[in-house]
Amino acid sequence: MKTDTPRPRRLKDYRPPDYLVDHVDLDFALDPERTIVEAKLKVRRNPAAGKARQALVLDGEQLELQRIAIDGKPLTANDYTVDATSLSIAKVSARAFTLELTTVINPEANKALQGLYRSRGVFCTQCEAEGFRRITFFPDRPDVLATYTCRLEADVALAPVLLANGNPVSRGKLGKGRHFAVWHDPHPKPSYLFALVGGDLGHIASTFKTASGRKVDLKIYVEHGKEARAAWAMDALKRSMRWDEKRFGREYDLDVFNIVAVSDFNMGAMENKGLNIFNDRLILASAETATDANFESIESVVAHEYFHNWTGNRITCRDWFQLCLKEGLTVYRDQEFSADERSATVQRIIDVRQLRAMQFTEDAGPLAHPVRPESYIEINNFYTATVYEKGAELVRMIETILGREDFRRGMDLYFERHDGQAATIEDFLTCFEDASKQDLSHFKLWYSQAGTPELVCALRYDRAKKQAELKIEQVLPPTPGETRKKPLHIPVRLGLIGGNGQEIMLKRDTGESIDDGVLHVTKRTQTFRFLDVPSPPVPSILRGFSAPVNLTLNLSDRDLEFLMAHDQDLFNRWQAANTYATRVLVDMVKSLRKGERATARAAGFVKALGASIADEALEPAYRAELLKLPSQSDIARTIGRNVDPGLIFRAHRQLLKLTGTALGAALENICGEMRAQGAFSPDAQSAGRRALRNAALTLLTARGTALDDTRLADHFFKADNMTDEAHGLVLIAAGSGDVREKALAHFFDRWQGDHLVIDKWFAAQAQSPQRSALGQIKALTRHPLFSLEAPNKVRALIGVFALQNPVQFHRPDGAGYEFVAKQVLAIDRFNPSIAARMLGAFRIWHALEPGRRGAAKRVLQGVAKTPDLSRDVFEIVSRMLDR
Repeated sequence: MKTDTPRPRRLKDYRPPDYLVDHVDLDFALDPERTIVEAKLKVRRNPAAGKARQALVLDGEQLELQRIAIDGKPLTANDYTVDATSLSIAKVSARAFTLELTTVINPEANKALQGLYRSRGVFCTQCEAEGFRRITFFPDRPDVLATYTCRLEADVALAPVLLANGNPVSRGKLGKGRHFAVWHDPHPKPSYLFALVGGDLGHIASTFKTASGRKVDLKIYVEHGKEARAAWAMDALKRSMRWDEKRFGREYDLDVFNIVAVSDFNMGAMENKGLNIFNDRLILASAETATDANFESIESVVAHEYFHNWTGNRITCRDWFQLCLKEGLTVYRDQEFSADERSATVQRIIDVRQLRAMQFTEDAGPLAHPVRPESYIEINNFYTATVYEKGAELVRMIETILGREDFRRGMDLYFERHDGQAATIEDFLTCFEDASKQDLSHFKLWYSQAGTPELVCALRYDRAKKQAELKIEQVLPPTPGETRKKPLHIPVRLGLIGGNGQEIMLKRDTGESIDDGVLHVTKRTQTFRFLDVPSPPVPSILRGFSAPVNLTLNLSDRDLEFLMAHDQDLFNRWQAANTYATRVLVDMVKSLRKGERATARAAGFVKALGASIADEALEPAYRAELLKLPSQSDIARTIGRNVDPGLIFRAHRQLLKLTGTALGAALENICGEMRAQGAFSPDAQSAGRRALRNAALTLLTARGTALDDTRLADHFFKADNMTDEAHGLVLIAAGSGDVREKALAHFFDRWQGDHLVIDKWFAAQAQSPQRSALGQIKALTRHPLFSLEAPNKVRALIGVFALQNPVQFHRPDGAGYEFVAKQVLAIDRFNPSIAARMLGAFRIWHALEPGRRGAAKRVLQGVAKTPDLSRDVFEIVSRMLDR
């Protein structure tokens, strides 16, 4: 471990910047190995900083400084100092001045993919969070906002396309085969939103007419030959632009909107003002190459990055501690967009599955942190599910508490009041308080308190008084650094269902009716009484998942079966099925641990599930969600302590087989009825039919009969779309034998020339639960099409193995841990951000049974002792071992 332990940055230490930059002129002479950057910064003292420090300190990393001048006068070596992270000028004028800098950088050697780098011959940038300091010296922080003019120059043959933020100003030829382009962004922005692209790219073009009648030119740039695969992304972009106008009154504000797809990207996409840069897996799609999940992800992420134009760009965050202000808010907006474009209930189920799988697990382990953390060592480590997904849930709770109309008024006020500013959580909440006249000071605790609350609920019924009494207790588990928690403001949407299956009107003992069904839980323990309840009701609590909490409720299996049949809130109908399945799986794990047979509870669940999926009034996509069992990770999280992933895997396989056998006839009918009708379409209804068919196929395949094996092989080899082909490959790759080898060879031969599709081939093998899987994965790391320097390949093989193959990653011999740790350390030498994310797979090590826990701890300790760790990996491993 490094002897010079990195010092954390703390929210409490925030102070305004001493100097502001009003305008930036940048001139790039692009070259693969020696790009020259000339920068002119119009600098002035910041009056809000109080007594500003006299020295001007700028951030800078891996830069060769060639020239520095102030107002045209070159500085001598005695006037400034440069070290590995900064440039300091001891004395500068109290008046505004122009700082001129010339730096040299090597894009080709930049394997960290931060700052300016080259991906498959294309120059591109990634400046969030702190990448701009690898381009030129600058106060690289989000509360320094400037307008930018950018001139790009390059050989025409090397980079015929030259793009930057904002609107095009001019372009032309320079002689000797070179050309230039000038771009200007009139909207002040922080340096993390700067972007440029230079390369030989094809594109598709369209236009959009805004609500006020302005025409916006839209272009999506991709590798030559892949233009047709960008059509879905263009369609999603135009739909998101129109949706934001209607839902939030937000109109686009430039003359052009450009998207560029690149192959090597640490993130999914980046919202740079007017020039979004995307990982190409989130742009390129066709029926032959992309699954329905890919189409849905493209639609969601294109919308997300576009929505950042207002929630993140026009209004940015004051400091990185406020990251959820742009990310959580924008995730909420893209989730609402997807809900409107597709099925609101299915989208909510998908979002909650993701939240529980990633964020609840994060909250339960050593990496738990508040939505607004108090400190960090490396900000890249806080692009987390807590900031994104839980941050979105906090915004949704505000809407639930205030109501949709007051929520919209609060959003309108936020846009009006803080346009062009770097804002804080306090600024955001104050807008809703002012717009609604409601006090959100208690709710604000959600932003500073880590962990997932548990609501322990008990319902009692008084036949004589015809009253129901619901007692709710908040249980707030300790998290690292937080042992004592305060009760939160938790909106709980409730329904009471009578024995006839009908909703009972909620009437409080205070005399008020609850039209929206929302109870406000604000104390550690509260009791709510309801009048005129004619018969013992079954409670439907936390409808629509109205708060990100765990729920403990005294419902019997029969109550769950009742809710699966009668709950009018379809989310809670699914939740009842999910809760029932979880109970069954936990019981099976206990039985396996004791060497006993599974309990009879499983049969009751399967029977209720069969009745639910028989309801053809339910849309296919929803029925598909009902058929998906809780994941092995879900069960591990529910068990919580002394987790044995091997037993969970066996229980999961048992219930899959039991369900497939008991519901065989119904599932076979689904497979027949849900066959494709006409040409492939990515629309929600068609995707729902494929989802239901593939969910049924998964259960049938678990039976393991010769007929099922034949059905699966036909599904794969005769597939006419990637959704079916990829799903079939995953199921076949989970087994062994000749069919597996034949299917993998067939897929590879067909798709080896497509670097995106071949990732599905890597991922299918990474998920295999066979004991031989680890050896095969190790061999794949030496495959000619695999590279540790390609983030998508790392995610497809190593990431999928670590996060989606629990039985093999958590092998009792610790070999899975050793393999992943070895890859992390190799990647850390050139791309710390990706390395730290891979290390996050160990986040549940403390909850494992003693043997695996000890093996994981030894591996983590070995990582911690490695010399010259990056700040990224140092922070993650330190937090894991500090628990």
